[in-house]
Amino acid sequence: MSVATQSPWSGLHDRIGRFFFGYRDYLAPLCGILLLVLAQPRPFLGDPRLDAWQNTLGLLVCAAGQLLRFAVIGYAYIKRGGTNKELDAPTLVASGFYAHSRNPMYVGNFLLLVGLAIIYNAAFVTLLVLPVMLLGIHAIVRAEERFLKERFGAQYDEYCRRVNRFLPDPRGLAATMSSMKFEWKRALRKDYGTFFAWTSVAIIFMIVERLHWFGHEVSMPSLRRLAASWLVLLALYLVARWAKKTHRLDTIDD
Repeated sequence: MSVATQSPWSGLHDRIGRFFFGYRDYLAPLCGILLLVLAQPRPFLGDPRLDAWQNTLGLLVCAAGQLLRFAVIGYAYIKRGGTNKELDAPTLVASGFYAHSRNPMYVGNFLLLVGLAIIYNAAFVTLLVLPVMLLGIHAIVRAEERFLKERFGAQYDEYCRRVNRFLPDPRGLAATMSSMKFEWKRALRKDYGTFFAWTSVAIIFMIVERLHWFGHEVSMPSLRRLAASWLVLLALYLVARWAKKTHRLDTIDD
């Protein structure tokens, strides 16, 4: 799949992509706040008592996205996170999961968004937030593609011909993984914050749901369990952060 040819709108599209790239860490929390302020959750099949099934499905989709991110970082870390909110890529990484999808991290990110949307189940999310986030991801990817094309030229063109933009090609994936060492320390160091963020949002969504449908008094047992779960997650987050700051999660690529 090759990079799309330039169009009259490519300059605007590129600026939008670079804007989303530079402020991507703030856009998801902003959407979450707007969601809680403007949207009301809907119970699964109209029955709040069945909502646990929908929440379970949403958590499973989020877990799939997190596992994909974790595997991508652990098997082949790509330094394309940018510098000073600008696109940057010292090398073209085409190994690990990047040999099967050009943007596996964005696939993981989208699964996280879809999973959270399933948990909250609001029309506002389905009709506005998810499409906007998807357009933002697509704009970032297109901006990155133009940047990589300019930097790596024919090497990047050949990579695009071999590997899909998003949809992972499972052929040879087992061989790819068996031929590489999984750096669990690197994966944990790079992604513990993402895990804590989406699990915290999921818990907030479930708390809001319970309060919205059953009120404070009836919801107290569930709220206590959710609060206890979040405290466990917070403790794990602090341990991971301490391990990172004390260089216990450093790897040879640092």
